[in-house]
Amino acid sequence: MNSEHQTPSEWLPFLSGGGQMGAMMRAHDWSVSPLGHPRGWPQALRTTVGLMLNSKFPMFVAWGPELGFLYNDSYATILGEKHPQALGRRFHDIWREIWDDIHPLIVRALKGESTYMDRLPLRMNRHGYDEDTWFRFSYSPVRDEDGTVAGMYCACVEMTGEVLAERYREQENQRLMTLFEQAPGIFAVLRGPDHVFEIANESYLQLIGRRELIGKPAREALPEVAGQGFFELLDQVYHSGEPFVGHAVPVRVQRDASGPLEERYVDFVYQPIRGPKGEVEGIFVEGSDVTVRKRVEDDLRAANRQKDQFLAMLAHELRNPLAPITTAAQLLQRGSLDPQRARHASEIIVRQAEHMTDLVNDLLDVSRVTRGLAEIEKEDLDVASIVHGAVEQVRPLLDARRHALRIELPPQALHVSGDRTRLVQVVSNILNNAAKYTPSGGEIALRVRSEEGEAVIAVRDNGQGIDPQVLPYIFDLFTQAERTPDRSQGGLGIGLALVKSLVALHGGRVAAHSEGVNHGSEFVVRLPLLRAAPAPDAGRPQAQGQEGPVRVLVVDDNADAAQMLATLLEAHGHAVSVEYDGTTGLARALREQPEVMLLDIGLPDMDGHELARRLRAAPDTAGACLIALTGYGQNEDRERAREAGFDRHLVKPADLSELLHILAAVRGTGG
Repeated sequence: MNSEHQTPSEWLPFLSGGGQMGAMMRAHDWSVSPLGHPRGWPQALRTTVGLMLNSKFPMFVAWGPELGFLYNDSYATILGEKHPQALGRRFHDIWREIWDDIHPLIVRALKGESTYMDRLPLRMNRHGYDEDTWFRFSYSPVRDEDGTVAGMYCACVEMTGEVLAERYREQENQRLMTLFEQAPGIFAVLRGPDHVFEIANESYLQLIGRRELIGKPAREALPEVAGQGFFELLDQVYHSGEPFVGHAVPVRVQRDASGPLEERYVDFVYQPIRGPKGEVEGIFVEGSDVTVRKRVEDDLRAANRQKDQFLAMLAHELRNPLAPITTAAQLLQRGSLDPQRARHASEIIVRQAEHMTDLVNDLLDVSRVTRGLAEIEKEDLDVASIVHGAVEQVRPLLDARRHALRIELPPQALHVSGDRTRLVQVVSNILNNAAKYTPSGGEIALRVRSEEGEAVIAVRDNGQGIDPQVLPYIFDLFTQAERTPDRSQGGLGIGLALVKSLVALHGGRVAAHSEGVNHGSEFVVRLPLLRAAPAPDAGRPQAQGQEGPVRVLVVDDNADAAQMLATLLEAHGHAVSVEYDGTTGLARALREQPEVMLLDIGLPDMDGHELARRLRAAPDTAGACLIALTGYGQNEDRERAREAGFDRHLVKPADLSELLHILAAVRGTGG
């Protein structure tokens, strides 16, 4: 660089100092700059440049007709890769990409008007790529000695980092608000001592019903909650600064503006919100609507109580018959009873054993039906025959309690499709209930009518009635304990549950009505009517076999049960042999060739199914009548027995009349 271009500071004091940019200006080749050499710069420009170079604030000056560009150290950072080539060049050439944005402001400054912009967005290219930037700056005119505007002066601050940070915070806040709104839990923010709603999410609005909350104090926004303790809790948390936690707390809210108060249950936390100085400014509400969970828990607790009550009832009902059975058996064991007392003791054992059998059968019935395992065989039935069959079963209890039974049947026959045994069981259970819960000498009316394509069987009594609180649950399992806490009527409380299930299997329905305790009750069964007349009910064919003993083999590992059954059959004139396992039972069967074999399924060496298969495979025993005698009575148990070759399947304890009927039929066929 020749001496002509050197600008020592002692010649140009305004360029002294000024940091890096001062040094660059002193060493710069100004021959190609529209500004010319600094020695020729007017005093106004010199003064402005001197002030600019010694400022720590980002500044630039654009001077002359072509707006030559001068700037300080702080502005060099804003230029990026445009520095240091920008020094002395034309303003337009430096910031060509933003010229359309800033030119109108430059024109205003050159006309003598100052401008101020806050966070003006500018898309700059200063690092080799386009980027969005934001600036706060002012453009001011610079006048020469004669007062003419000869250039412009800018002081600026880049706001890009601050703007991007604010945008990020806004986006984060929006994301949080979105999560807040979509959260399944209830959220709300309350401000001030009056608990003014600032925020409430969708779940909160669903809980209390959609209404305008924001900006309203809690007591004004939720007036129906007054007196339930929630406003008092908010006051307590606000003044004490201590959070409050509630679990499954009931709250009654009017979710519909025109509707009644609805009870909901909530888990919630009232958490104080503190200001910069630690003072409580508001309360954050967080929680969950646990109404469904609470009701499920209540139902489970109720079911558990019912289970406990049922087990207590079951123990009571089984001990009742066991006591007289044990006493009678002990008396018989002594062998000192006269014939009349021995017969009386035996009758007690039979009667109480039959009662226990009924209890067990009821349990099995309700288990099969409620699990959908019960099968019904439908046929065309006259409703009158069902009623007569049920009355026949219940007649002993009606007579014992001296009840007057009035039956009203329609003049025309009503026919339904169903399982006769099951429908008789339905009506007899209802009649049995009426008899049990009506004081002695009461009146029971059984009416049958046709109504809207249905056969209606109604049983009304003038007995103890049903408590209104129990009535909705009368067909639930074990509800009987609610009706008679003293258990004086007996039973397991499953009869009506069985009735409801059996009627449903027939496509019908059952309902109970009562005016309350001591006002009697009425049970109404409705079954779909058949349109076509059914074929006459021929009834069950009866065996016409001749009298005489049948050769019977009993195989059962329960020695007491086998011996007692043998004794009972022998008392009825049959010839009976007994074995206690499958191997000896098979050998004896092949040797004696009995006409009927009663086989236990759970034998110790080979089960009853295997024994039956071997007996069927042997020519000498293939034609015998095989009867499965077992404690298993499910449909699949009967099917397995049939596949193994059994002719009949009897559940322990075997019904004596049914067993004798089978033996009579075998004798009638000639063995």
